[in-house]
Amino acid sequence: MINKLEVVPFKDTPEQNKQLMKVIDDYKNVEGALIQVLKKAQEIYSYLPLEVQQMVAEGMNIPLEEVFGAVTFYSFFSLKPIGKYRISVCQGTACYVKGGQAVLDEVKKNIGISAGETTPDGLFSIQDTRCLGCCGLAPVMTVNDDVYGKVDPKEIKNILAKYQ
Repeated sequence: MINKLEVVPFKDTPEQNKQLMKVIDDYKNVEGALIQVLKKAQEIYSYLPLEVQQMVAEGMNIPLEEVFGAVTFYSFFSLKPIGKYRISVCQGTACYVKGGQAVLDEVKKNIGISAGETTPDGLFSIQDTRCLGCCGLAPVMTVNDDVYGKVDPKEIKNILAKYQ
């Protein structure tokens, strides 16, 4: 399965490597800490390429298969670089009925990428989600932890301008 993944060249800086090694060192003797380490690793690198998974596996003395299994099981982990600003547009029933698709289409139009992609400058990523848990505010989108409810597609340009 690993050989079928889209290959993105891995870039590691000495500072990133130092941060990851500290995280691994802090958690290597803590039972059940794999998810916590992977979350922190993703914060450092913005995604979890095979090279980072190997460092985690070796540092925590865990089989690479177990690390890869966790990374591919949980939806909050990414095997591809994600943008500084992660845009999620709800496509759950309430949001879809109230115009969620039009909101998603306008976001895609404004930043020039599709759901599941990241802008070449690494600023934005888009994902369509099934539910953000804010049905009363439909249609809803988030940018990282910022929640926007009752979004009108005409507002998208102004919303995105806050992050550019």
